[in-house]
Amino acid sequence: MKCPYCKHTESKVIDSRPTVDGESIRRRRTCQSCGKRFTTYETIETNSLMVIKKDGSRQQYDREKLMRGIVKACQKRPVTKAQMDALLRDVEQKLYGRLENEISSMAIGEMVVERLIDIDEVAYIRFASVYRDFQDVDSFLEELKRIQPHKNRD
Repeated sequence: MKCPYCKHTESKVIDSRPTVDGESIRRRRTCQSCGKRFTTYETIETNSLMVIKKDGSRQQYDREKLMRGIVKACQKRPVTKAQMDALLRDVEQKLYGRLENEISSMAIGEMVVERLIDIDEVAYIRFASVYRDFQDVDSFLEELKRIQPHKNRD
């Protein structure tokens, strides 16, 4: 671990704690050279997951890209950062729990909309409109009809 101040490679861990979500470990370190303190986070290394896109191409799963899509769908909606983080965490648990190295982007999108519909219907429609690629007003209206039974459940 390089010190962010002097780039020395030796440091001493002075405190370790799990993060609030329990998904990683927060470590406070002291540089053995300059003596300054800094924080690192340790997470479990997961298997490489490949996403099969609509056109058949494959690319490495990108957590930040998925989060950007979720944030964009929830923009200007009463959805908290904690709700978005929990949604992403739940989707990733499902992804890695499948024990498969490849998954379609459509399957990932379905996992997200399954959770978004319970959080915010407008965010759900926004996200669905991008990943389901609505071509016209009729396809948009069909999606609205799909969520109507869910709305009546509440």
